[in-house]
Amino acid sequence: MENEYLSHIRNWWGDLHYSSLQKRGLSIIAGLVILITALFVFRGSSQEVVAAPAPLEIESISTQTLMVDVEGAVVNPGVYSLPLNARVFEAITAAGGLKKGADTSDINQARLLKDGEQIYVYLASSSAGGVARPAMRKNGPIMINRATVKDFESLDGIGPVLANRIVSYRKINGPFAAVEDLLKVPGIGQSKFAQFKEKLRV
Repeated sequence: MENEYLSHIRNWWGDLHYSSLQKRGLSIIAGLVILITALFVFRGSSQEVVAAPAPLEIESISTQTLMVDVEGAVVNPGVYSLPLNARVFEAITAAGGLKKGADTSDINQARLLKDGEQIYVYLASSSAGGVARPAMRKNGPIMINRATVKDFESLDGIGPVLANRIVSYRKINGPFAAVEDLLKVPGIGQSKFAQFKEKLRV
């Protein structure tokens, strides 16, 4: 049966009205087509299907925190770790809240905290227990992070307007890191600062 099939192919091939050269060319083309087809089939079957790697699940861990020291008229004084954008009132809350008689008149509770700062809450008077706001001694230094408007007014060259400006600046920007930081307050220049800098302490 197979020989008969091959015989029919030979007869069909012989009956084609092509020259021997043309028939040879057709044979080469047919062979190339078969070879290319076989290569594609073989390549497709040999390729391994590699699954795309699953996306890594990265845990969102917030490591951005700051440390603040809350002291004075709060329930639980101490050092607390808070989120980076925490505000003063959150630090006071973390310390258990305010004690009865606490004086927050010079504390801007909406201010953003700074890492490493101390928040000291004074009592309005010592009668409730704890530490009352220290009165300025007549000839003693002024603690610029605790001084009141009246304390600043006692300095040479500082009147009520500038004294209020210093306290407002401290409320908005937080405690002064150095006595020289008073130069950042509008209205205080080098010459004015020189008049009272020896009477100041942080």
